[in-house]
Amino acid sequence: MAGYLHRTLPALLTKSPHDIVLLSPLRTPLTRAKKGGLKDSYPEQLLSTILRGLLTAHPSLPPSRINDVAIGTVLSELSGAKAGRMAGLHAGLPATSSFSSVNRQCASSLSAVTGVAHALAAGSIDVGIAGGMESMSRNYGSRAIPTVLWPELVDEDKAGKEVRDCVMAMGITSENVAERYGVGRGEQDAFAAESHRKAARARREGLFDAEIVPVTTRWVDPESGVEREIVVTQDDGIREGATAAGLGRLKPVFKEGGTGTAGNSSQVTDGASGVLMMRRSTAAELGLARSIVGKWAGTQVAGCQPDEMGIGPAVAVPRLLEFCRIAKEDVGIWELNEAFASQ
Repeated sequence: MAGYLHRTLPALLTKSPHDIVLLSPLRTPLTRAKKGGLKDSYPEQLLSTILRGLLTAHPSLPPSRINDVAIGTVLSELSGAKAGRMAGLHAGLPATSSFSSVNRQCASSLSAVTGVAHALAAGSIDVGIAGGMESMSRNYGSRAIPTVLWPELVDEDKAGKEVRDCVMAMGITSENVAERYGVGRGEQDAFAAESHRKAARARREGLFDAEIVPVTTRWVDPESGVEREIVVTQDDGIREGATAAGLGRLKPVFKEGGTGTAGNSSQVTDGASGVLMMRRSTAAELGLARSIVGKWAGTQVAGCQPDEMGIGPAVAVPRLLEFCRIAKEDVGIWELNEAFASQ
C-alpha cells in the first residue's frame, strides 16, 4: 500500500492512476444545536440527505459500484452503526454497499476518510464514501462524557491524574492550553473575529453554495410549540459583523477568570457531510474525472496529554509533513479543526 503514496512535493503534485481522489464533497448546513434550523432533525436523517445528494450528483455512477461507506460520529447511539446503515439504504444505496462507523473524537470524519483511503490503496474496494454525522441537539450531554466507569479509573488513590484527565471537560482543557502556552484573551478574540469575518464573506459570496445540500425537515417553534416544515439552506452560526472588541465584552464560560467564551469557542453543532472516494483510474473509467477536487496524500495521528487535548494538531502535523516529505512552507492553505481559539 505504501508504494501507492507519492511522497515529496513533486510526486504529490503529479497525477497518477493510483491516486486516491476525492469527488464532490457535500455537507448539510451547519446549524446551532438546540437553537438552529436542524435542532429537531435526526443525525441519520442528515446523513441520508447527504448520501442521496452524492448519488444525485453522479447520475452516471451505478449505486452498485459503491463498495463501502464509513461515517464518523461521536455521540450517536451505538456509534450510529445501525441508524447509519438504515440511512444508507433509505438514500438508495443497495444492500451490497457495506457500512461502518468510526469514533475518533474531534477527527471522526477524517478517520473515516483515512479508512476508505487505505482500503482503496490496498485494492480492497474500488469506490467508497466517507463522511460524518452528528446531532448535538439530540445527543450532547451524558453521551459526551461517560457517566458510569470502572471505579478504579476515577479513584484518586488508584488512578493517576493523567488517567482521570481523560474525562476533563473540553472547555477546561482549552483554558489549560491558553495558560500554558501564553494565549491571551485578546489574541483569542482577535482570532475568532477574523474567523467569523472570513466565514461571513464566504457565505455572502456564495463560496459554500456548491457544497451545501439543503435539508427539508420538521422544526418546532421553541416559543409556541408549533411544528412546521422548513428548508435549511445556510449555516446559521456565523457571527456577521463580529469584532474583537465586541467579542471582548462576553463573559468567560468555562471557569471564573478564564479566557474562553461563547464567542471565541466553536458552537455545538448539528450537521452531516460526505465525499465520494476512488482511485483516479476508476474515476476515469466511470467518466467522473471532472468531479475530482483533490487527492488524499496521507494521514498521521499522535497523542498528547489529556488535559491539553487541543494541542493535538501541533503534535500530529509535523509527523504528517515528515511522512509526506514536504516542508510547512510547501503548504499554501492550512485548515485546522480548532474547537477553541486558544488552540
